[in-house]
Amino acid sequence: MDASITSLTLETKSMRSDIAGFQSRVSGQEHRMGSLETQINMSQEREQDLLHLRSKLTDMEDRSRRDNIRVLGIPEKEEGSAMQAFLTSNLPKMTLLDSDPSLEFQRAHRISPRRSDDSSRPLPIIACLLRHNQTHQILQESRNHGPFRIDQHDIRITADYSKETNERRDTHYPRVIRGLATFITYPMIYSETPYIMALNMIT
Repeated sequence: MDASITSLTLETKSMRSDIAGFQSRVSGQEHRMGSLETQINMSQEREQDLLHLRSKLTDMEDRSRRDNIRVLGIPEKEEGSAMQAFLTSNLPKMTLLDSDPSLEFQRAHRISPRRSDDSSRPLPIIACLLRHNQTHQILQESRNHGPFRIDQHDIRITADYSKETNERRDTHYPRVIRGLATFITYPMIYSETPYIMALNMIT
């Protein structure tokens, strides 16, 4: 009888030891899970902060380009060695702008280097105008009249946006084609109104 009690006591102690070990392992796992959840939350917060910073940088870049225009389709070397003089002479013809006051530029140049998959197209011209109202007028005329034609070449004039904003515009372009209105504000936020075509820029 005593031997049986002793054996049962030993088994009970062994079970208690096993349970304590199991509880310790569970506690350790819970602690590690808690640490992982904390790390995940911190990573998500950092990701949100990064997205916010990226959005602010994109907005700042777009605003820094507000006086820029992109001129597409002009054959290379057409401008000779005087890009600004070429644009001063030809942009009023393309956009029907008044020549007084004459266009003034801070800088104007072709984009380089050339993309390897786009060798057939002339390099775009980036021009930064001195007067913001002239930039706005040129872009407005371009939107109203579409491509211009000079010497058998179709010339397009567009705003100069950051890579991120251009990608966002590209994703929404099919909606414009389907007849959905696009309302644009910096940095290019879109909303839709069916059946009405509109394109507004608030600068």
